[in-house]
Amino acid sequence: MNYQDILEASKYIKEQISISPKIGIILGSGLGDLARAASESKIIKYKDVPHFPISTVKGHAGQFVFGKLDGAEVVMMEGRFHYYEGNRMEDLSLPIYVMKTLGIEKIIVTNAAGGVNTKFKPGDLMIIRDHINFTGNNPLIGKNIDEMGERFPDMSNAYDKKLIEIVKKVANDFEIDVVEGTYFMMTGPSYETPAEIRMIRILGGDAVGMSTVPEVIAANHCKIKVIGISCITNMAAGILDEPLNHKEVIETSNKVKDKFSKLVRGIISEI
Repeated sequence: MNYQDILEASKYIKEQISISPKIGIILGSGLGDLARAASESKIIKYKDVPHFPISTVKGHAGQFVFGKLDGAEVVMMEGRFHYYEGNRMEDLSLPIYVMKTLGIEKIIVTNAAGGVNTKFKPGDLMIIRDHINFTGNNPLIGKNIDEMGERFPDMSNAYDKKLIEIVKKVANDFEIDVVEGTYFMMTGPSYETPAEIRMIRILGGDAVGMSTVPEVIAANHCKIKVIGISCITNMAAGILDEPLNHKEVIETSNKVKDKFSKLVRGIISEI
C-alpha cells in the first residue's frame, strides 16, 4: 500500500457521496444494526473500492454506510478486515487512512471480545483505556507514508482520555453500566488456550480479541482521535467450564445491541 492507493480509494468514494462526515464508526461482530439506523444512507461495498481487501467473516456485511445519525453526518464500517483472514497488517490501516482523507476527525472503534478480567460478565460494555499488541506485527512496518503521519507516532494517548470522559458521562446519563480495561490483541483465528488467558491476565489484559489494534495504531498515526468500546460477548477460555464458539459471540452481541446502540448514539450527539 502507498499514498496513491489511498488517494484512488478515497477518490472513488468521494465521487459517490454528498456528505462530509467528521465521525467514523467501526462496527464489530453482531453490531451491524446501527448501520440501519442511519438516514439518507449511501452504501459502498468494500469489494468495489480500489485496493480494498474483502471481509470474509460471517456477521460482517463488508461495506461502508454513509449517512446521518441523530443529525450528525457519519461513516460506518459495517464489518472490518482481520489479520487472520490472510491480509497484510498494513492493509488493515487502509480504511483508516481513507477515512482521514475524507475528513474524519474522530473514530469510534467497537469489537466483540472475550472477558479475561474475572469481574466481567458476558454483555458488559468495556471502555478501552489502552491496548497490548501481542501479534508480533505492526501496520506501520515498512516505508512510512509521510503524507499520513510521522515515522514514530506517539501512542501514550491512543484512546483519547478526554473522549473517554465523555463516554463515561454519556453512559452515566443514560444509566448504562460500563466497565473499563485494557484490550489485548492476539492474531486468531483460534480462540486462546486457558494457559494463554492466564498469561494475558498476568500481563495486564482485561479483554482479548483479534482486531482493533491495527486500526487504532493507524488512527493515531494520522491524528484521528479514538474511542474504543468492547462488547464482552463471552468469558475467555478456562474461566468457565464450557467451549468457546462464534455463535455465542453473535448471540450475546444481539442481546446487548440496543444498549450498545444507545451508548454510541449518545456519544455521537455529545462529540
